[in-house]
Amino acid sequence: MPVPFRRTSKTRKAKRRTHQRAKKPTTIMCENCGKNIKSHTVCKHCGFYKGKQVIKSKDE
Repeated sequence: MPVPFRRTSKTRKAKRRTHQRAKKPTTIMCENCGKNIKSHTVCKHCGFYKGKQVIKSKDE
């Protein structure tokens, strides 16, 4: 079975793994309350989605 002739350096290993990282989720501002939320989800703070109230908040 073949064995690598030389050890893989830290730099070469890091260059190969540049794309293997966690990405930040895309966030948008809620139209109703202005908080940052993930896109395509209901706002946890006010319960609105696309300008319509979907979930009643605990404050009401």
